[in-house]
Amino acid sequence: MKRATRKSPLPFVFVNMAMTADGKIATANRAVSSFGSKRDHDHLLELRARADAVMVGARTADLNPINMGPGPAKYRRLRLKRGLADYNLRVIVSRSGSLDPNAQVFKSTFSPIIVITTRLAPKANLERLRAQGAIVHTCGDREIDFTEALVWLRRTWKVNRLLCEGGGELNDALFRAGLVDELHLTICPKIAGGRTAPTVADGQGAVSLSSSCQLKLQHFKRVGSELFAVFRAS
Repeated sequence: MKRATRKSPLPFVFVNMAMTADGKIATANRAVSSFGSKRDHDHLLELRARADAVMVGARTADLNPINMGPGPAKYRRLRLKRGLADYNLRVIVSRSGSLDPNAQVFKSTFSPIIVITTRLAPKANLERLRAQGAIVHTCGDREIDFTEALVWLRRTWKVNRLLCEGGGELNDALFRAGLVDELHLTICPKIAGGRTAPTVADGQGAVSLSSSCQLKLQHFKRVGSELFAVFRAS
């Protein structure tokens, strides 16, 4: 999980997650995946206002009524002031292309939706997504080649800063590929429990502590009963 050597032009990748005090990002049945305060939601929009693109995994897009957009007009004005487009690009990762074409995210057409998938994905799945207006791009045979995907996003779509909002398997893949530059973590005063409840980084994980992604705490702030921490990958 060491950081990749940046020989190719890659975006700056920052991950933003809210978790319970026991490290869960959703309940075991995934019925509840948003438990942060209004301040945490505002923090999410503030981070989106710094990104050219926002990326999530297919399950996150399927199970949550999200549009992945910049939010209220004040954040769009902030984006324009920073030289960004008023609406961010939206990227969804789906290895099999099984993303629900009726997901809430497709009901908002303010910016392109790109689906990153693999050659494993059935053609019928991809055609359903294209019918909803998605731009489908293949990177990898059975697993997504995230380095290739990020190089393509920067070269083709001018994505210089990419914000990832989970879920845990997507985060894990990015950490293992050494592609994460920064982690923003909100620790919420709740205990969710559940051995199957998703965490910040699920998936394959590291085989040893020595191969795990090493982080350095940059700063943290307490707001009410929540902690907002920022880590940089070392």
